[in-house]
Amino acid sequence: MHATPSIVKADSWKRLKTLVISAGLLSLAFANPVLAQEKMLRTLTVTGRGTEMVATTITQVRLGVEAQGKTANEVQQEVARRSNAVVNLLKSRQVDKLETTGINLSPTYQYDNGKQTLTGYAASNIVSFRIATPKAGVLLDDAVKAGASRIDGVSFVATDEAIAATQKAALREATQDAQAQADAVFSALSLSKGQIVSIQVNGASAPPPRPLEDVQSLRASVAPKAPSPVIGGEQEVQASVTLQISY
Repeated sequence: MHATPSIVKADSWKRLKTLVISAGLLSLAFANPVLAQEKMLRTLTVTGRGTEMVATTITQVRLGVEAQGKTANEVQQEVARRSNAVVNLLKSRQVDKLETTGINLSPTYQYDNGKQTLTGYAASNIVSFRIATPKAGVLLDDAVKAGASRIDGVSFVATDEAIAATQKAALREATQDAQAQADAVFSALSLSKGQIVSIQVNGASAPPPRPLEDVQSLRASVAPKAPSPVIGGEQEVQASVTLQISY
């Protein structure tokens, strides 16, 4: 028994519709990931920066004792005696982070017509410490009177608590700057701002302590009668934040 032409045509049409629908669903299944990937690639990356200033209230000092003499033992004992006096003074003033940063003993020579002659020895002992800036001037003068003969460096820093608070403020400023940049770009291109898909905190840091310029070695014999003026300033804290925003 043979099927009529109308029945054959109906079956063929059903098979064709099924094939077309299947092909459409398959195409959609493959297209969705592509569309999703394209959507993920449609992002804007901006980096914002923030800068805040914090008052420096701590003075960081490096000072020491140096001496010269005919014998190594003589010089070393003199440096030890004066160093103990200076350290005792610093401890009595309750300075912070007191530590020895350098000890040196070396021979000294005289050169005459290419001939080297030993003339004696030189020694030094260097310590570092921190103290509240308003107290630094008087302490430096008293340290020279106690036996310190050199000031190798004076720099100014803020307290750890003040720096931490300023770092947070700089990060907030950096984040707001990044968002403002993104808003400006989207507005100029008439694009709709989407979600933030990535946040990268590049860091908030304070530079090294600001040194006091023109610090020279001091001798007890030329210690000033009036307290040495020591005035701090401000310390800069920088931060940056990178945002990746979809559109």
